[in-house]
Amino acid sequence: MAQNYVVIMAGGIGSRFWPYSRANKPKQFLDVLGTGRSLIQMTYDRFLNICPNENIYVITNKSYYNLVKEQLPDLSDDQILLEPIGRNTAAAVAYPAFKIKQRDPEGIMIVAPSDHVVFKEKIFEENITIATKAAKGSEKLITLGIVPSRPETGYGYIQYHSSPLKKVKKVKTFTEKPELELAQKFIESGDFVWNAGIFVWSIEAITNAFHRYLEDIAVIFEEGADKYYTAGEQEFIDKAYTLCKSISIDYGIMEKADEVYMVKGKFDWSDLGSWDSLHEIKEKDKNGNVVDANALLYDSTNCYIKGPKDTLIVAQELDGYLVTHSDNVVLICKKDAEKKFREFLSDAKERGAGFA
Repeated sequence: MAQNYVVIMAGGIGSRFWPYSRANKPKQFLDVLGTGRSLIQMTYDRFLNICPNENIYVITNKSYYNLVKEQLPDLSDDQILLEPIGRNTAAAVAYPAFKIKQRDPEGIMIVAPSDHVVFKEKIFEENITIATKAAKGSEKLITLGIVPSRPETGYGYIQYHSSPLKKVKKVKTFTEKPELELAQKFIESGDFVWNAGIFVWSIEAITNAFHRYLEDIAVIFEEGADKYYTAGEQEFIDKAYTLCKSISIDYGIMEKADEVYMVKGKFDWSDLGSWDSLHEIKEKDKNGNVVDANALLYDSTNCYIKGPKDTLIVAQELDGYLVTHSDNVVLICKKDAEKKFREFLSDAKERGAGFA
């Protein structure tokens, strides 16, 4: 446990949760589930039985430093890694990996998004423990796969070699978000799981993998060896990111590497990637509506209604709609229109920064 290190990725702007999630306070810093804890706080709490709190790092955009300090006051500045610009997930993994290498080259690194929800947390801890034990002293790059409950088209899929006696299974293929017909075939085959974007590997394995598959990124962050944990770290990182290409860890390493394995997660999980996925896990009324508002609904089904308690929302004959009033924006659209949200947000920005 003392050699486990957790890296929480918290740099996203949560555009598919607009207008509730805004650029100045994206969804990972919001109490989306009404638990009294934001998503990033829930993620932090989830790992306190897996590693010491001084081994938990958060990597985020520079502009969210104050939000992280406010919500996770136990973190030191050395544990808050500030990206000057977004460079996708490969850079967000490389920076902490090469930094932790200076402190503990034999450490085990766990990478998790800040905005996912996990239920049955004891099972989650057991699955992580299986992965950390397998990662120790090996070149294995391990990902957690979630047993699918439906043919979901919004998630990536992992196909694995069926080996019933092995808890850590070799990965065959990765597939990005498939069409419904293909997703149904994946479910029927029985050897596919959802890609949760949660990774476990030794520091040695992941830094070696960067040198093998993303050498240019490895060289950039290796050069900071004498800067990490010093006053010169941020200046180095600010320059490093301008030299770094934007590429995902999945595409840059996981889809190319040979030693890729999967631990099957039996816990309940959601990536909360959209209003539709939040609707999926929220408590609903008899008509399948999630109502987090002062609302009167007539002949409406399968909707998500969210707004302030001092505003009355009245809706009639809506099916599968999102109606949300957040600050200065009212949004009414199909609940599954997540592909349109970038367009919504872009057009709202043109009306003024205060709408984004």
